[in-house]
Amino acid sequence: MLKVYDLAGRAPREGGETVLGLKDLGTHACYLLYGILAPGEPARVLRPGPGHEEIILCLSGSMRLEGMGQSLILQAGQAVHLRAEDTLEATCAGPLETRYAAAGGHSGEESHHHHHH
Repeated sequence: MLKVYDLAGRAPREGGETVLGLKDLGTHACYLLYGILAPGEPARVLRPGPGHEEIILCLSGSMRLEGMGQSLILQAGQAVHLRAEDTLEATCAGPLETRYAAAGGHSGEESHHHHHH
């Protein structure tokens, strides 16, 4: 029986993130972060951390990503890939809230490290 996880329902209404990961799934293989950024909300730091990689996907609205010498705007349906110490600051780029997902997992080299999400 498949279990349905209502991430939109779990995400804090005023912006913030919820994580579908170890606690729910019992695995270190993958995790999924669901986040809401409201207009005018302070920048949120996106950084997978050692031994991890993440794909950041804009779900709705548009999000400004700044860091690593770059500044870009992700539109709904567009994604970027971050490894380990790659760090971006995300802010809402439009008049409407931004919703995004970060799909993460372990990169091969450091699979013996267990970080709890």
